[in-house]
Amino acid sequence: MEKNQKQFLSERAYQYIKEEIDTCLLGPGQIIVQSDLADKYGLGVTPVREALRKLALEGYVLSVPRLGYQVCQITLQDILEIYEMRIVLESAAVRLATKRASASQLQEIATLANFTYIYKKRNSYIDFLRHNAQFHLSIVAASGNQRLVYQVDRTLEELHRIFHLGLDLRDSAEEMRVDHITLSNALNNRDGDLAEAIIKTEIECSRERVLEALQKFQKSLVTPMLSQRSFDR
Repeated sequence: MEKNQKQFLSERAYQYIKEEIDTCLLGPGQIIVQSDLADKYGLGVTPVREALRKLALEGYVLSVPRLGYQVCQITLQDILEIYEMRIVLESAAVRLATKRASASQLQEIATLANFTYIYKKRNSYIDFLRHNAQFHLSIVAASGNQRLVYQVDRTLEELHRIFHLGLDLRDSAEEMRVDHITLSNALNNRDGDLAEAIIKTEIECSRERVLEALQKFQKSLVTPMLSQRSFDR
């Protein structure tokens, strides 16, 4: 096989695996079976192995002796700390935005607030989460503080893959859409107290949904292992 062809297949495997990690089809802590992925993608084991090595260097997976590779964990403490940051940063940003947002920025926020998703349709999750990030970052951008934009962007990026588990937990599409519209209206009315209260409540609800989803997912990983051990005995 030519060198360029090998690189092409490895890059393709990398993109496939990274997307599955980003969307939690390969969830936190999950063991990756290289032969299964090779069969699934039709690319062979070597491109998959090379892709996993690259993903390990980038911090997406860990090399585990005698097991191969494991998707990097997201701990409960990680989530608590990141959401704590979100509450502090976005509460400050939304107050500033009620004072500083231009008419065009308020219109952009109102447009993004209406976007929703279809429960159990993963492709719609991807579109929704992109618009959701744009919605929150548009509010922060309206604060006029670029450092806040940078920090909030980082926190949202850290939570990106776990958001998929949260959306899959239960159908919260309409609830989230209404929350966004209510927040947009508060910004439009320049009501800082109401806007801050809404953003805090929304972030806290998101945190609880994500924590519940992560605990449920981790339990699904542990249960088969326990069952196998019981069978072996």
